[in-house]
Amino acid sequence: MGSGQVTDWQGKHVTVAGLGVSGVPAARALHGLGAEVTVVNDGDDARAREQAAELEALGVTVRLGDGETLPDGTELIVTAPGWRPDKPLFAAADRAGVPVWGDVELAWRLRGPDAAPWLAVTGTNGKTTTVQMLASILEAAGLRTAAVGNIGVSLLDAVLGEERYDVLAVELSSYQLHWAPSPRAHSAAVLNLAPDHLDWHGSMEAYARDKGRVYEGNRVACVYNADATGKPSTEDLVREADVEEGCRAVGFTLGAPGPSQLGVVEGILVDRAFVENRQRNAQELAEVSDVNPPAPHNIANALAAAALARAYGVPASAVRDGLRAFTPDAHRIAHVADVDGVTWIDDSKATNTHAAEASLAAYDSIVWIAGGLAKGATFDELVGGAAKRLRGAVLIGRDRALIREALARHAPEVPVVDLDRTDTGAMLQAVQEAQRLARPGDTVLLAPACASMDMFANYNKRGDAFAQAVRELGA
Repeated sequence: MGSGQVTDWQGKHVTVAGLGVSGVPAARALHGLGAEVTVVNDGDDARAREQAAELEALGVTVRLGDGETLPDGTELIVTAPGWRPDKPLFAAADRAGVPVWGDVELAWRLRGPDAAPWLAVTGTNGKTTTVQMLASILEAAGLRTAAVGNIGVSLLDAVLGEERYDVLAVELSSYQLHWAPSPRAHSAAVLNLAPDHLDWHGSMEAYARDKGRVYEGNRVACVYNADATGKPSTEDLVREADVEEGCRAVGFTLGAPGPSQLGVVEGILVDRAFVENRQRNAQELAEVSDVNPPAPHNIANALAAAALARAYGVPASAVRDGLRAFTPDAHRIAHVADVDGVTWIDDSKATNTHAAEASLAAYDSIVWIAGGLAKGATFDELVGGAAKRLRGAVLIGRDRALIREALARHAPEVPVVDLDRTDTGAMLQAVQEAQRLARPGDTVLLAPACASMDMFANYNKRGDAFAQAVRELGA
């Protein structure tokens, strides 16, 4: 079970850690290859029992309610990406000399000899949008592709399914990269790095190191964010990566691009990396207005997607057509309504401070609805940077006091409504309070900078509640 391909799975004892979106396909695939599969899962709820019954019908052993003990005879663990590295199961595996792979590692090792190359994207924010833009551009070039990975489409299904692809647009989370030492992308991008999931990784350095794995062994291009400040920067991660001979560092910037960069000149997305004589020449790719929505951070996403597609050899016209054809997922700076001269925007997907910062930078006069679960984040930098744009703030959720205190320190003149309730009905009251604070020309922005699980099942439900409340205002 070392680093080479495992060709004979017959009778190998494999433990799959965790059910869910990655565990079930992994268990199915391994069982189909002849392995003796045992699934262990912490939870023992109705959903887990339903998934367990499906797997048991195939002949897979499932152990619910005990994800800590290593099953006897285990030769390999394939883990769900979210399982923390400090779990007792992995300590036991380490003592027994049993390797641990993630679902991405397994997918990489199960690829056939003529498998589609991977164009990989990671980063704290913008991954899903960038991967979807990339897939749209590749499709516009007539390539058979799919957006897969952390986006909800299992890489295993893409690798083992009947469908043949020319190239895959692969979203990878820091968790997935942590458990995947072997994948080697054709080209890869790290969009940005901001503190997130530090409780899981243990430190910013460890988090950045896991993100940086995406560059290991790249063949054509390592795409980095040339505008990023902070240490380590995405460019630092490129410098540290061990890549194939001839692989290039390609930056993207919202300013005018230098040689080997993509950037923006007078409302045009421009390529100075994948052109003849890049010292002198530039290729127009698309207009800023072709990007939906044309907020600054989304233009950065589009440039990163364009860089990966161009690294793969896609013509400029496909970049333009692909960006025009792309529509973003719900709850990502989505325009909900205009009511009495006030614009209402749902960015419930802004679940951390870095995402909220990008969102707040896109508007000039904002009534901000924020709060939820902070996940260890601090808000001084976010509030300090946005203070001059804020007309008012409405705070909801369990950790709202952290944001209130940051507002008191950095934006003391901004009126703040603090809603002391965490029931789901709080969103309707938040929208009513925001309407009271807003003036014609303002934008009311739901960009919580926090996770949603204190009040809602997920960020989608939070965004839906916001949109519903805004529609009730309009009616």
